Amino acid sequence: MSSEAKSINEMNTDLFQPEEVDRFGDPKEARKKAMDYLARREYGHDELIAKLTKAGFEADVAADVVSVLRDDGLQSDQRFAESFVQSRINQGKGPVRIRQELAERGIRSVDTSDALENAGADWYAIALEIRRKKFGFDMPAEFKEKARQMRFLQYRGFEHDHIQAAIAAHGEH
Repeated sequence: MSSEAKSINEMNTDLFQPEEVDRFGDPKEARKKAMDYLARREYGHDELIAKLTKAGFEADVAADVVSVLRDDGLQSDQRFAESFVQSRINQGKGPVRIRQELAERGIRSVDTSDALENAGADWYAIALEIRRKKFGFDMPAEFKEKARQMRFLQYRGFEHDHIQAAIAAHGEH
């Protein structure tokens, strides 16, 4: 009886083992996983490949699958950039920081520029709003405080002109 049970267990092991091993080399499985990720949010090309590889899929399979998804219009760096720009604007980030973060994610500068332009953001107003939210409406009295506020806005990714305007607009409501 025990030898019978053992052979059934061995058969079950043989049935399930190869499927688990082959799964991460299977383009259909990788595509299914990539589609699951894309259903939740947009991903950049390189970012989606990295996510699939981290999930255990073979790098070449992940790259091929993501390229096909891009060709089919299901993955788009342009759409990802637009979505990313909007989310960072909502967080109060400036264009310099957004460009840097998109470059780190492998997004081409032309896609980034298009996304920033299409966002229609008033960077001066955003910088002013962020400064007021953090420091209030009053103009900093001391140079040290002015420098601190300028560094804060610079860290947030605003350009020099945006920062100067936000610091100078102390009395306007």
